Amino acid sequence: MRRNRRVKVVATLGPASSATEMIERLFQAGVDVFRINMSHSSHDTARALQNSVRWVAKRHRHPIGILADLQGPKFRVGEFASGRVFINDGAIFRFERTEKPGSAEGVYLPHPQIFAAVEPGHMLLLDDGKLRMRVIEKNNNSIAAEVLVGGSLSSRKGISLPDTVLPVGPLTDKDRADLAHVLKLGVDWIALSFIQRAEDVHDVRKLVGDRAAILAKIEKPSAISDLDAIIAAADGLMVARGDLGVEMPVERVPGLQKQITRKARAAGKPVVVATQMLESMISSPVPTRAEVSDVATAVFDGADAVMLSAESAIGQFPLEAIQMMDRIAIEVESDPSYDAIVHATRILPQATGADAIATAAHGIADTVKLSAIVCYTATGSTALRVARERPNLPIMGLTPVESTARRLSLVWGIQSVMTGDPATLTDMVSKACRIAFDEGFVQAQGGILITAGVPFGSPGATNMIRIAFVDENGAPVAEVR
Repeated sequence: MRRNRRVKVVATLGPASSATEMIERLFQAGVDVFRINMSHSSHDTARALQNSVRWVAKRHRHPIGILADLQGPKFRVGEFASGRVFINDGAIFRFERTEKPGSAEGVYLPHPQIFAAVEPGHMLLLDDGKLRMRVIEKNNNSIAAEVLVGGSLSSRKGISLPDTVLPVGPLTDKDRADLAHVLKLGVDWIALSFIQRAEDVHDVRKLVGDRAAILAKIEKPSAISDLDAIIAAADGLMVARGDLGVEMPVERVPGLQKQITRKARAAGKPVVVATQMLESMISSPVPTRAEVSDVATAVFDGADAVMLSAESAIGQFPLEAIQMMDRIAIEVESDPSYDAIVHATRILPQATGADAIATAAHGIADTVKLSAIVCYTATGSTALRVARERPNLPIMGLTPVESTARRLSLVWGIQSVMTGDPATLTDMVSKACRIAFDEGFVQAQGGILITAGVPFGSPGATNMIRIAFVDENGAPVAEVR
């Protein structure tokens, strides 16, 4: 199934979208990757959702990616004696290691890591940032904080520490069990929450190996400080704007979104923009104008994918939300200013043969006015480098590796197609022409550019470029080397 847009759509599965029939309808409406949120999914639920997505992919003979999003560490205050208290502005509030019912003066905090790492002057944000406090003193058993913004606080609400690098990794015991389970199922992408530094990604990589690609969620100030190293360590990035907007001034989030998107694109790593994109469609069949502009901005910035969370998981209009996302993306990419805006920031190629080939492929295809770029790829690297250039024509990723085809479903502009290894260069050209013709990417007398970054059938296929034109049956009639 060929999409009429290049940005990809990620949809979260949940009670509103867990039935196989609904998953199929969402795929037909435009979903390229389905997200399983392990914060709300049991192992049995994850298995059922995985099976449904794979069934839909097989039925439609189209690779569909699955993203398993791990919960990560969650820090919460203890219980209040009355269940809820009101904390006044200017008050001194204490967090104690002694387990006892809390009051308006203080509460139990069951996280020794916080006591070990927090320092006077650090900010504490409670209940998604609704309450704000500043630490004024601390010892091993107590933290005293001045209340800057007070309000109502109930038991077990979350606490965030934007200024504090905590001595914890991104995986809890629950996450380790969830990770083992979803890897056994065979998901394509693992999203990591609570990334603070590149070492967090490296540690998880030791557990994941090459069984799945790793998507680092950028949601903490410490991750911004180590962004370049995190991009280098991960396979992709997610701009987790919800948590990022809690832990940092919300007015900084749009600029950070652009910064993360730009750096991920420069590195040739897919980047997903997520959270509250069409939030009003949880309960409304149409979005706000601001939400439409928000999605359009991400598309204009050249993000690889835009993601729906509650809209498709628990919303009343999951299908309409996907259709709306699809229409917005198509309209933006059809805008006369799209190419100029998406290429406004020049992405310089790295000094490698792969980047040189990808840059040349883009330039040649644009100059000769070809219909598509066809990439033979085993690991996905060749297709990723071509997509990094954001060419203004379709990209086909031909691969004999099913996991590669599914992972590329998250990447801007790439239509993945499963095919066997070509035996020779002649076979490579013939296969590429036939598939591009059958999939509707090229018409009779039209041309395609064919590139490969690894040996297929012959060592001569490595880092090669060919231009081929097709006849009315999709067979090559001319080849330019």
